[in-house]
Amino acid sequence: MKQRYLGVVAVAAASALALSGCAGGDSGGDSNTLKVAYQKFGQFTQMDAHMKKVKEEFEKANDGMTVELVPIEAQEADYFAKLALMNRSPSTAPDVMYEDTFMVKTDVEAGYLAPLDDYIAEWEDWDQFPENARQAGAGDDGKIYGIPMGTDTRAIWYNQDVLSAAGVEVPWAPETWDDILATAEAVKAYDPEIIPFNIYSGKGQSEGASMQGFQMLLSGTDDELFDSEEQKWILGSQGFEDSLGFIEDIYQGGLGPTPQQALDKNIGTTINSEWIPGGTLAMSLDGSWASGTWIETGSAPWPEWSEVMQVAAMPTQEGQEPGRTSMSGGWTLAMGAGSENKDAAWDFISTALNQENSLSYDVAASQVAVRTDVAEDPEYTDANPTFGFFSELVADTHFRPANSDYSKISAEITVAMESVMTGQQTPEEAAATYDRAVIGIVGEENTMAASS
Repeated sequence: MKQRYLGVVAVAAASALALSGCAGGDSGGDSNTLKVAYQKFGQFTQMDAHMKKVKEEFEKANDGMTVELVPIEAQEADYFAKLALMNRSPSTAPDVMYEDTFMVKTDVEAGYLAPLDDYIAEWEDWDQFPENARQAGAGDDGKIYGIPMGTDTRAIWYNQDVLSAAGVEVPWAPETWDDILATAEAVKAYDPEIIPFNIYSGKGQSEGASMQGFQMLLSGTDDELFDSEEQKWILGSQGFEDSLGFIEDIYQGGLGPTPQQALDKNIGTTINSEWIPGGTLAMSLDGSWASGTWIETGSAPWPEWSEVMQVAAMPTQEGQEPGRTSMSGGWTLAMGAGSENKDAAWDFISTALNQENSLSYDVAASQVAVRTDVAEDPEYTDANPTFGFFSELVADTHFRPANSDYSKISAEITVAMESVMTGQQTPEEAAATYDRAVIGIVGEENTMAASS
């Protein structure tokens, strides 16, 4: 896993100057200054407002302490690379960092994160976090390294006006993948200028493609990516090949963005800030947070969004039980292993994630709340008409493999997707290439043949 990180860092080295403005000089850590690093990119602007609010509260309550905010303006994969660059030097390593749940184990292994168990043992608020939420920030050693800010689920956002005009009955509730393709064909026939369906794909989209695109499909088949009981990666599955087949149907069938559009790292921002509000995209497989772009405090306010946009659960491939599927992830706040003032770093984390601040952030960022007292608060439940829908999907959601090799495997999934969406390989060929790559990463002894 460290090898992948170094590889990503090498690719991003040319952009390292982007960190120069937040490097903090040549000196080491300062116990009176907390460096807080987080992602600020495109549609995800709510985190910046949240951190500014917490900085003000923290400094007011801690005389003599200064919080240095380090907003990293980068797409997800580049954010991980730049955060890794920061963590490799004591002079730039953050005290507190915004950490994706799927990177926790990787960064623990790399020595970047400090365990929080001694702090949470005395934190009364920890009782508000259900066990599955707690495990989102756990390392392989069982210790807790990140406190979840919220979670998410994924479904299909659709423009009910466009679908209705295309002759599709709304509310729309697809029961199979074929239902999605049929609806996309209807939209294409109605107006060729409207993009029927978006599913993130390709290397540039990183986890947006692997988790939010491919694994949303695979989780609706009879196959899995990883056998958690055997602790082995599954190869040669029909579900894997069929999922690539759906990508081919969308991109080679003219039912999605052009491959050139889809490979733009900024497509997520374009979709939610321009295409959807402009009525030029009919359906998009996206996260529960998408409406955060359109609310009054979002990056592209769209007052009519709740009257135009509806949501439908992603169906399983053939409608097999439970009939729908989703993927969940989420982000945490974690403490840097080299922090000169870990007590202060914890105070910042616990302030950022207390009930009041968690509530305001989850509402603003359209997050599925993880704190029980936030999830049950009327201010949260009444804030957005889609919160109830996305929260209900948690019952049928799936998670990425809790395995330190996952990031390297995930990268190979995006390679397979891109080769299919661009027509370079058939689904069969891309699946075979993926199988060989996985064996090269983990060794044949850590793989197993699909049972189906």
